[in-house]
Amino acid sequence: MSDLGDLYQELILDHNKSPRNFRRLQPADRQAEGHNPLCGDRVTVFVNLRDGTLTDAAFQGQGCAISTASASLMTESVKGKTVKEAEALFERVHRLLTSEPEQAAEAAEGLGKLAVFSGVSEFPMRVKCASLPWHTLAAALAGQQGTVKTEEASS
Repeated sequence: MSDLGDLYQELILDHNKSPRNFRRLQPADRQAEGHNPLCGDRVTVFVNLRDGTLTDAAFQGQGCAISTASASLMTESVKGKTVKEAEALFERVHRLLTSEPEQAAEAAEGLGKLAVFSGVSEFPMRVKCASLPWHTLAAALAGQQGTVKTEEASS
């Protein structure tokens, strides 16, 4: 594996073993639940907003290493962003996850640590694992009720 691939693998394993912001926000201004029925990943995303800015973001749930790492990195990335910035980041990450492998490097440009997911598009079943927390965040920001499912949220 390349040095960059090793670094990416270490980052995913670190965020899986010690996920950041893994807690329930109480009270939470908004929350949403997500479920990947194919592999059993479940996530609840919590956000607090003030004047259109995400002042805090957290998650709880259980899932594979990719799903947990994605939720952990996501919550780190959206704190302090406006709702519009968080929605734009969702779109960029979604593009990264669903782009052809040849375009993944271009899609990853400027995403910082989130670029770790640039290789996920090569594994279609893992795209849903990585995107579940992001679709759940989008639902929370939109105030949607019900459970987000990867079968409905897939690219």
